[in-house]
Amino acid sequence: MSHLDVSPLMTALREAPDEFELSGGWLNHIGSSHSFRFGPGDQVEINAACNCSLLSIKPEQLPELSRSFRKWESDYWRPLLINREFASHFGQRPFLRRMLIALTARLHRWLLRSPRVHQAVGSVAATH
Repeated sequence: MSHLDVSPLMTALREAPDEFELSGGWLNHIGSSHSFRFGPGDQVEINAACNCSLLSIKPEQLPELSRSFRKWESDYWRPLLINREFASHFGQRPFLRRMLIALTARLHRWLLRSPRVHQAVGSVAATH
């Protein structure tokens, strides 16, 4: 029986990691729309709209393919997600929240002023 040679996939995982994404447990190659699901014991399921999914992967390539995927996941995908999450912590807040924070900060600064400054401001306001 003929088998599918997945060495191009392993090369792409190593040399073009940004062409892949994980979604719903499937490794998706964005350019080809091929998807791969990695299971226990080096099991790999292929989903493709073309004939690529008709052949099973060469059995001797399964361990290496699983290692390639795990390396891609740990060296590329997981750091990418962590960096996205980190960046989201510093994203711009909604306008209303920014406005309320600014107003609260102004109130805080006003309350921290010495009482003499409050009296001076009050007396100036009272004379107008």
